[in-house]
Amino acid sequence: MKKIIIKVGTGVLTRESDGQLDGASLVKLVTAIADISDQGYQVVLVSSGAVGAGISGLGLKEYPADVPTRQACAAVGQTRLMHAYENLFRNFGVSVAQLLLTADDFNDAERSSRVRDTLAKLSEMGNIIPIINENDSVAVEEISVGDNDMLSSRVATLLDADMLVLMSTIDGLISPETNEVVREIEDIEAVLNYARADRGKFSIGGMATKLQAVKRTVDAGIETVIMNGTRPDRLAAVVAGDGVCSRFKTQ
Repeated sequence: MKKIIIKVGTGVLTRESDGQLDGASLVKLVTAIADISDQGYQVVLVSSGAVGAGISGLGLKEYPADVPTRQACAAVGQTRLMHAYENLFRNFGVSVAQLLLTADDFNDAERSSRVRDTLAKLSEMGNIIPIINENDSVAVEEISVGDNDMLSSRVATLLDADMLVLMSTIDGLISPETNEVVREIEDIEAVLNYARADRGKFSIGGMATKLQAVKRTVDAGIETVIMNGTRPDRLAAVVAGDGVCSRFKTQ
């Protein structure tokens, strides 16, 4: 059974205008994930969106600059996010499980072993999608993983996954020369300078952080792709080795 780690960003899950969860996008995403799970893929979802969802819950107009407000947003938004996932996956006979992690869960051998064992047990039980996020309501710089691109990379390597799928709001890595999606990349070092600085006002990372996460995962021998999360109908083709995406090959 192939083990697929899927990371979905805030820009895919929330509306750019106000940061609130986008119900239509969530329905399409859950449908696509339930479909590949039904095909026999073992799926772990690393989901952003908690802080973004909490922004609207607290009546804010933009991403907060201070740590306490971000953590308050995460505390409010995480419950909204998981409630939405639970209700939608239930329509497909799938349950969800929540894991909130910090860097210590990866840096400490005993704790990382427990995370691995928990995820393995959930997979054995079947019809359960583990949903992972950083524990943003308590994480500060010294125990922060960084962002969910890096979090998903660390999850993928911890679980020795077959593939990491990074869902963004674009079709893949765009070549600055052709302005088109680079479909296959053999050498990650050759494209690190392709990153653009743009990102949504409610999100943290951008293409630069994605490429750093890609490099870490590919170096660990795990094929990684960047695809458009607003087109989750492409997911089945992508995990099967086709589809519109940027595919980073292992050496």
